[in-house]
Amino acid sequence: MNRPRPVRRRTARTPLLPALALALLAGGCTGGVEGTPGAAGLRDPYFPGLGNGGYDVTHYGLELDVDPAGDRLRGTATITARATQDLSAFHLDLAGLDVESAAVEGRPAAVNRAGKELTLRPAADVEDRLREGRTFTAVVRYSGSPETITDPDGSEEGWLRTADGAVALGEPAGSMAWFPGNHHPSDKAAYDIEVTVPDPLKAVSNGQLVARRTEDGRTAYHWRTTEPMASYLATVAVGRFTTEQARTAEGIRLFTAVDPASAAASEDVLERIPEVLAWSRARFGPYPFTSAGAIVERTGDATYALETQNRPVFPGPPDTGLLVHELAHQWFGNSVTPKTWQDMWLNEGFATYAEWLWAADHDGVPVGESFDEAYEDDANWAFPPADPPTAAELSEPPVYGRGAMVVHRIRLATGDDRAFFALVRGWTEKYRHANASTDDFTAYVEAETGQELGGLWDDWLYGGSRPAREG
Repeated sequence: MNRPRPVRRRTARTPLLPALALALLAGGCTGGVEGTPGAAGLRDPYFPGLGNGGYDVTHYGLELDVDPAGDRLRGTATITARATQDLSAFHLDLAGLDVESAAVEGRPAAVNRAGKELTLRPAADVEDRLREGRTFTAVVRYSGSPETITDPDGSEEGWLRTADGAVALGEPAGSMAWFPGNHHPSDKAAYDIEVTVPDPLKAVSNGQLVARRTEDGRTAYHWRTTEPMASYLATVAVGRFTTEQARTAEGIRLFTAVDPASAAASEDVLERIPEVLAWSRARFGPYPFTSAGAIVERTGDATYALETQNRPVFPGPPDTGLLVHELAHQWFGNSVTPKTWQDMWLNEGFATYAEWLWAADHDGVPVGESFDEAYEDDANWAFPPADPPTAAELSEPPVYGRGAMVVHRIRLATGDDRAFFALVRGWTEKYRHANASTDDFTAYVEAETGQELGGLWDDWLYGGSRPAREG
């Protein structure tokens, strides 16, 4: 992500009330599955209520009907998951939208709604499907006017209205505004997202476009993501896009969608996507996905870029540095995904360092010069990158600039560029399509280098003051 400091804050909307009176868990269901309810929240250091325990989602099937003119969304979410305990009930994260019905294993489920927590209690006759280790399917039908959510730093996410449609941006919790799910980065899944919109609008999402059909002036676009994806990286963009498809020399499918108002100013930069991917592959390892591209909105439709999987979203024509940053996230953040939001510096530190590497190779700016500039910037020393004071600081300069400095200090500690880039490629290979924490990273670096680097971590990653540059 590349997010500027917000200059305005506003209060999030009050969640919409359910359209139907649904059965409550307390006294509203007879029988029930033997076991215990899954946890409502995963105790993330910054978002303790985000995500849910007791199950692991393997696939989301989302069918969305979007009416931008009426500001309405109607959806059906088919969630396939594996129980990690014997479940009597389980939670889903969902903000605002009205739940019309829910079923588990084809049988109606009792539903309770408390704020952004949606709780499903399955019928007693499907209890065997919710035993630990078993796979089950839940279907939730919902509708309403999707919310725009205000992030702790004051920026807006969730379902953002644009000049001619909408765009969904999910970091860190905005995806719950348009579909129910386990919205924590530690639970990654495959996706099929079918979005129906009125012509001449188009709907763009992650992965590959596998089908498109038109009927009665409305077109359904079916997008498929087979590689695991954290929900905050899922996106849907609806608008009057100009779209292009191609393939790189390595066979990666490219799909770009550009608002006509941004097309001319974006053309030269977007043409460099194959070049940036090839350059990145040489440094970070094989590209982890089968498709790539970009979504470019009209300037003003959003206030920040986001590394949505396969297809980053830009809030207007990007420059090359921003393109490099968001494409680097396909390795750092999208493939190797943080275990918790406290590990976000791993995403942003490496993506920022990719910008430094690109500037060295293409603009004649040595990495050491970029390091020195970041070192002299007081904003990078407000707090340690691995320990932001609150959720509101997760997108502040230390996570980016000081995070990149940590990466460079590791490079200096190896004393050999070949060894350093082998270390980076090994990291992206070891945790490809998985989750990794800061502790995983520091242990990996020490094991691969054979060095005890406690001083480096203490000074650059966790330290409260600016260490000596030559230390």
